[in-house]
Amino acid sequence: MQLLSFLVDFILHIDVHLGQIISAYGFLTYAVLFVVIFIETGLVFMPFLPGDSLLFAAGAFAALGSLNIWLLWILLVLAAVLGDTANYWIGHFFGQQLIDNPRMPIKAAHIEETNKFFEKHGGKTIIMARFVPIVRTFAPFVAGIGKMSYKKFISYNLIGGLAWVTIALFAGFFFGNIPYVKENFSLIILLIILISVVPMLVPVISNKLKKK
Repeated sequence: MQLLSFLVDFILHIDVHLGQIISAYGFLTYAVLFVVIFIETGLVFMPFLPGDSLLFAAGAFAALGSLNIWLLWILLVLAAVLGDTANYWIGHFFGQQLIDNPRMPIKAAHIEETNKFFEKHGGKTIIMARFVPIVRTFAPFVAGIGKMSYKKFISYNLIGGLAWVTIALFAGFFFGNIPYVKENFSLIILLIILISVVPMLVPVISNKLKKK
């Protein structure tokens, strides 16, 4: 419960926490951001990290001059692409063993939702999943299990990683310091999360309505 409480507080007040990280670690903040984005996309059992909101907040701080936007952009695109690549190969070589291991915190429901994305959108799921929390983490893992060719995967990975980081980071850069946004940052973060989970909720609600 303490971990969950910390994560909720960190996500909702990510502007405060990121400001504290920048004050405490200075240039090493780039490394912290790189690691968080890499882990969220690269480790299948870490789908709860705040990728979208972190990118938005980082862009907002870059607009204030606390971080260099271009260095951020290069590093975080690299982190996103390398993370998905690592996750693909983990799924390719160890996927089924990890799913079958009861000690691994991998929920069958998350795998199932990701599979539905693949059934509906095919390989483009790798691009679209970048904008959907949880599915973002499981998509490359499932692609690896499904033995999607790496040549096909890497092209989707590059496009998705570039689009996700660019849109989220520069949205924060251009809009994160608008007075209304600054005063209601937690509300904006909640809105970003809600918008990003809509693609995951629509098929679930649709299936329930069909059953009724």
